[in-house]
Amino acid sequence: METERPYKMADGGGLYLEIDPSGGKYWRFKYRRAGKEKRISLGVYPDVSLANAREARDGCRKQLAQGIDPGVARKAQMEARACGEANSFEVVAREWLKEHVDPKSESHRKRVYARFENDIFPYLGNRSIAEITPKELLSVIRKIENRDAKDTAHRTLGSCGQVFRYGIATGRCERDITADLRGALKPLEEQHFAAVTTPEEIGGILRAIDVYKGTFVVRSAFRLAPLVFVRPGELRMAKWQDIDMDEAEWTLRLSKRDDSKARRQDVDEYLIVPLPSQAVEILRAVHALTGDNLYVFPGARDHDRPMSDNAILTAMRRMGITKEEMCGHGFRATARPSWRRNCTSSKI
Repeated sequence: METERPYKMADGGGLYLEIDPSGGKYWRFKYRRAGKEKRISLGVYPDVSLANAREARDGCRKQLAQGIDPGVARKAQMEARACGEANSFEVVAREWLKEHVDPKSESHRKRVYARFENDIFPYLGNRSIAEITPKELLSVIRKIENRDAKDTAHRTLGSCGQVFRYGIATGRCERDITADLRGALKPLEEQHFAAVTTPEEIGGILRAIDVYKGTFVVRSAFRLAPLVFVRPGELRMAKWQDIDMDEAEWTLRLSKRDDSKARRQDVDEYLIVPLPSQAVEILRAVHALTGDNLYVFPGARDHDRPMSDNAILTAMRRMGITKEEMCGHGFRATARPSWRRNCTSSKI
C-alpha cells in the first residue's frame, strides 16, 4: 500500500503501529490524561517486537492506573539519567584530573591517568559518584592490591579521595567515602632508595662517573649530581636563569613540599643550593654549549625541553651500576648526616 501520509495499524489497548511513507514503523501508545489525548513512543519495529511493545503498553497502563502520566514519568527518567551521567565518577574524576594533574609533569600525568583508566573507570566510571559505597570502592582497590601492587593500591585510593573531595566542592556528592577505608589496605613496607653508603663504594661511583663516555650534557649532569644532592627531576629541570655562577648559588624551586612541617612563609617554595667550586666549573663548561637554552641540560632531540627523566638512570645502568646498588635519588640518601659522618675524603 502506497500513501503520502502516515497511517496506523491498531493492536488494541491504545497500542498501534504508525507507518510513514518512507517505510519507517513506530510503536505508539495513545492515552488520555486530564481530558487531553496524549501519545508516547514505544520504539521502532522490528527492533521492538510486537510482544515487547505490548509489554511496554501494559506498563504504561499500570502507571495510568496509579495516577502517573507515562510521558511525564519518561521525561523525568531521561532527565535523571542525563544528570547521573554528568555526575558519574568518571566525569568528576576527569574534571579533577584536568584541573589538578594536567599541570604536573608528563610522567606524573601518565601514571595518575593510567591508574584511573586501567583500574577504576572500567568498574566505577559510570556510577554516580554520590551512590558509590565504601564497600564497592574497596572491592575495586583490592583488585590492585591482589596483584601485588600495594603501593599503586594506596596511591590510587588516595587519588580517589581527592576526586571525592572535589565532588563535594562542586556539589556532586556529600562526603569522602575513602575516610571509611583507613587501615583497610595492607600496610606498605618502608623502602629506601638504593644508595652507596661507605667511602669505598662512593669512591667507586665517583671514579666511574669521571670516565663515563656518554654525551657531554648527560655526563655533566651526572658529575653534578653528587655535588648538589637534589632530586633527579630538579636536576634535569635546572634553568640558567636560576643559577648565579658568580655568587655560586642555585635558587631552586622545590618540586616537593612537606606540608606537615611548619615553614617560614618567605622560603617555603624555594631553596638556595650553594655550589662548590667543582660544581661551578662543571656549569661553566656546560654553559659554553647550552647557555642559550632555557634548560641547563636540554634534551638531545628537542632543546626546548629538559633531558629525559631517565637519562642519569640509563647512564648508571650502562656503566654497570645495578638498581640494587644505586638509583638517581641515591645521591640524596648518600648525603644523609648519619652516613656522611662515616665518609672522609682520604678514604674516597
